[in-house]
Amino acid sequence: MNQSRRRQVALIAPLFLIVASFVAPAGAQNERPRKAETPPARPSAKQLKEAEKKARAAAKVFDEIMDAPDSSVPKELLDRAEAVAVFPGVLKAGLLVGGRGGSGVISRRVAGGWSAPAYFKLTGGSVGLQIGAAKTDLVLLFMNEPALKGLLEDKFEIGGEASAAAGPVGRAASATTNVTLDAGLLSYSRSKGLFAGLELKGVVINPDNDLNESVYGLKAKDVLVGVEIKKTIPPAVRALPLQLSRYSNK
Repeated sequence: MNQSRRRQVALIAPLFLIVASFVAPAGAQNERPRKAETPPARPSAKQLKEAEKKARAAAKVFDEIMDAPDSSVPKELLDRAEAVAVFPGVLKAGLLVGGRGGSGVISRRVAGGWSAPAYFKLTGGSVGLQIGAAKTDLVLLFMNEPALKGLLEDKFEIGGEASAAAGPVGRAASATTNVTLDAGLLSYSRSKGLFAGLELKGVVINPDNDLNESVYGLKAKDVLVGVEIKKTIPPAVRALPLQLSRYSNK
């Protein structure tokens, strides 16, 4: 290359560098700035305390019931249950016209254990000659997919075809009776220390989604179908699934 040619290259090369510095990389002009993900809102201290209290109460009731093998939920039935609900201290009161009211948690069976508990409310009414008030612990076993499907709706009413059959209790109770095989929902009650099967009707179960969304950022249905929970769950909230895993883990 002669001296004149080299001089031209020396003059042109810096121009290419200047132009290149103003040209965006391929595809960069089409990229949009990414928005930072908003972290889920944290539950208030009051809501968190309420959620932990309800979870611990449900776990305590279930543990006390299962700790008496001769008057507990038969393990054979628990192993077949799709979901378990525990409503501690349901208040039944009335004067001629009575009613029930309470709250609790429901955990669904998942691979190797049980789901985080979803929070629900229980209400119901009855008419008859009655007076006074009493607190009762209720345990419900959802035994098949149709029963579970009803639970995943916004409102689940126990009555008529969806009535809950009285569940058998104790180690000697047979898990192969017709009522056990046919019933989608088995119910139990404990009042004044006595635990027994209960034929339950006229009761409505609704999700407490104010509490579910506060604790999990999800509705009850989403918690039970396995939608990923992005919030940190306090250990106390998992009290019931931990107790359930002690007695049935498959």
